[in-house]
Amino acid sequence: MTTEAAGARITVRGVSRRPILTGISLDVGPGGLLAIIGGSGAGKTTLLEALAGIRRPDAGEVLREGAFGPPGFVPQDDIVHRELPLARTLRYEARLRLPAGTTRAEIDRRVEWVLAALDLTAKSGQRVGWLSGGERKRASIAVELLTRPPVLFLDEPTSGLDPATAAEVMRLLRGLAASGTTTVLTTHNPPDVEFCDRIAVLSPDGTLAFTGTPAEALEHFRTPTISGIYTTLNGASALRNERPTMHDTQAGDTSGQRIGPVRQCGLLVRRTLDILVRNRLTLAILVGSPVMVLAMFALLFKPGAFSPTHPNPGTTVMILFWIAFGGFFFGLTYGLLQICTEAAVLRRERLAGLSATAYVLSKVGVLLPLLVAVDALMLAVLRVLDRLPSASWSAYGEVMVTLTLSSAAALTLGLLISAAVTDPSQATLALPMLCFPQVLFVGAILPVPVMASGGRWISYAMSNRWAFEALGHSLGIRALWSSGASPLGPPLLASYGTTFDHALWLDWLILATLTLTSLTSAIAVVAHRNPHLPTTP
Repeated sequence: MTTEAAGARITVRGVSRRPILTGISLDVGPGGLLAIIGGSGAGKTTLLEALAGIRRPDAGEVLREGAFGPPGFVPQDDIVHRELPLARTLRYEARLRLPAGTTRAEIDRRVEWVLAALDLTAKSGQRVGWLSGGERKRASIAVELLTRPPVLFLDEPTSGLDPATAAEVMRLLRGLAASGTTTVLTTHNPPDVEFCDRIAVLSPDGTLAFTGTPAEALEHFRTPTISGIYTTLNGASALRNERPTMHDTQAGDTSGQRIGPVRQCGLLVRRTLDILVRNRLTLAILVGSPVMVLAMFALLFKPGAFSPTHPNPGTTVMILFWIAFGGFFFGLTYGLLQICTEAAVLRRERLAGLSATAYVLSKVGVLLPLLVAVDALMLAVLRVLDRLPSASWSAYGEVMVTLTLSSAAALTLGLLISAAVTDPSQATLALPMLCFPQVLFVGAILPVPVMASGGRWISYAMSNRWAFEALGHSLGIRALWSSGASPLGPPLLASYGTTFDHALWLDWLILATLTLTSLTSAIAVVAHRNPHLPTTP
């Protein structure tokens, strides 16, 4: 049975948010199209986010009546993954947003409908990054329309568009409102107002200067044009009248329970792999950088350093250290740009109900197996080239566990930093600050027992220290240095004290603890910085 979107009435009473908004009161009827206008800094976006429930007002209340299901929110930027074809991107979003149990056929039907409604069917197989600005804007709106929200909020949907494209987008929004979807938008573009039922004008001091119809606004401000109310101009938008309307598809109740965190995680793993495979440059860097580092290791160290009869203690220290540091460095760099580069997408999907735990674990689920493969390759090549000693399978099994835990600790640390910074350049700047302590305070260049007390305390927090010590334990450094022919072995061993005498399980426990600490912290930061959009006022 075909039904229309329920729509909702929005009632705002005395909303204030320091220091921007003061005492805002207005009403938006079901199926209305309201434009919030005003000069830069007047608080348009702040008011929109308060209406949507993203920001809680300091005073006042926002009530929504007659709505079921969460509202839709379209930020100003075109927030869609650009590496995938448009239809595939929408299918991933539909699986994340629609209720658990939604059939594949229903998902495909929803995707086909929004593509047709926004005149994007011909672009369904094209990568989002290759779409024009107006097409990407429509794709961003399409993500929200998948769930047929009763209320749709848009932050400057026509910003940056040419006048014709902007008019198309506004015609689309006019059609959505006519079909029952209560729609609220902010705009700097005067022609946008012509498509709206009502406008709310914010004064520079964050108070409501006027609310009413556009015609009433012209009379109130005694100006023949909307430009007379505010002078900042931008682009304009809308869609053709012959496109499918909201009447052409079943609305369905999307307020049911959505897929749980486990299924979300599995879906995000598949999407991340899909994006990674299609981004060949990123994939080449992820695979190529370990190969380059491994080649440098092979060129730097001579074979035979671990020979039982003629060991080279100084070289063995450096080999163990650089293997440990390699696992750390790869893990850190793999994780460091994962979240900050898609922060806008994350924020939008968190608003739609994405679990922070599922999101972060999906990154680990994709990258940790790749890191394990890199670690295994590094060990295999160095052993074949005689840069590592001949040892039992159990010893190398211990080494693999150590490197896996070391890479996991570094990966989760990278994800934590990536979640905490605001842009990729900050993450890049953080790289040397994170790496230098893992070189200086590990105990390879300067043994921990001979460090100053401050350095010893810092070393406890270095995951690389515990990986280095575990590697030395598993590969029998104490026995090698004390029984070999090199006169350097015994005094070097004495300087390290009990470094390689810890129980292996203790090193592993510390690495696992560091991993869990960074992982839970990353999840907490993602959840704190990217709140859910509430389904009730």
